[in-house]
Amino acid sequence: MKAVRTDRELECPGIDAGLRASGVDLVTLPDGIAEADLMHAVADADLLLMCYTPITAPVIDAAPKLKGIVKYGVGIDAIDIPAAMRRGIPVVNVPEYAEETVAEGAFALMIALAKRLPAITAAVSRDGWIWPEQRWLGRDMSGATLGLVGCGKIGRSMARMAGQGFRARVLGFDPGVDAATLQAAGIEKVDDLHAMLRACDFVSLHCVLNDKTRGLIGKAELACLKASAIIINVSRGALIDEAALVDAIVAGSIGGSALDVYSVEPLARSGHPMSALFDRDNVILFPHLTFFTHEAMRRLEDDTLARCFEILEGRPVTIRSHDPRLRVQVSGVSFA
Repeated sequence: MKAVRTDRELECPGIDAGLRASGVDLVTLPDGIAEADLMHAVADADLLLMCYTPITAPVIDAAPKLKGIVKYGVGIDAIDIPAAMRRGIPVVNVPEYAEETVAEGAFALMIALAKRLPAITAAVSRDGWIWPEQRWLGRDMSGATLGLVGCGKIGRSMARMAGQGFRARVLGFDPGVDAATLQAAGIEKVDDLHAMLRACDFVSLHCVLNDKTRGLIGKAELACLKASAIIINVSRGALIDEAALVDAIVAGSIGGSALDVYSVEPLARSGHPMSALFDRDNVILFPHLTFFTHEAMRRLEDDTLARCFEILEGRPVTIRSHDPRLRVQVSGVSFA
């Protein structure tokens, strides 16, 4: 059996060792590999593991032996699932390994900006000490209003941390979740996104990316925010009109932003749509690593190996995600 794992920059020693210990010939490939090179690598592969690299129809069609595609992570936007389904090749992700972890990461980013940690630590590193001048004033979470755009498991964990932990008021915009469910999670349901944004001191995005949510936070939505408001995104970069966000931060019309995801990854200090946000003390640019903890990676590796062995042993692969793009599969899958 041969397996190909793309995006080897994301180190997964447990996955690699587990496959090799089972006699699998594992080939790891770098991020940004050309489509033609990937097609060549999968020509005799039984299993394809990916994280960020696009898995296109030509790649899938170039792999006549392929038995399954495993996303070692959550997002499946980079996989041509219809092309896989035409071949009867199951596609699976690992959706549950970092839900609490990412919520913790989002909260950490939010509290860091609220307390002005980037600005203050940079000043102390530069000058050795600072005095309590007005420009270093932070903000309390207690009594503040946090708005959640998307109230799934990660959003609800964020609500618990802010509401129960810090006594913030938590509002939620999510057309797919009823008011009673949100109320049980400590969230006040709001049906008007603009109205919620106008009320918020902090906004955190926790929704999937699809045709309805792409660019959900655009120029008009950013204009609703208070001049002191902070926006956090750990979900998908394209949920925000990034050009509009850059304009709002550069103009000082919002208080700041903490980002872990971007429409174009990786970031770069120059030549990137978000390059203008580097070196701003009201911005945190995190390199898509809010999921990256010892505990979450252990869960990711364990679940990924379980899915790989299901595929390699000819058993139905377990789909735990409720993403309809995965739930429509009929070949080689079972649903948990």
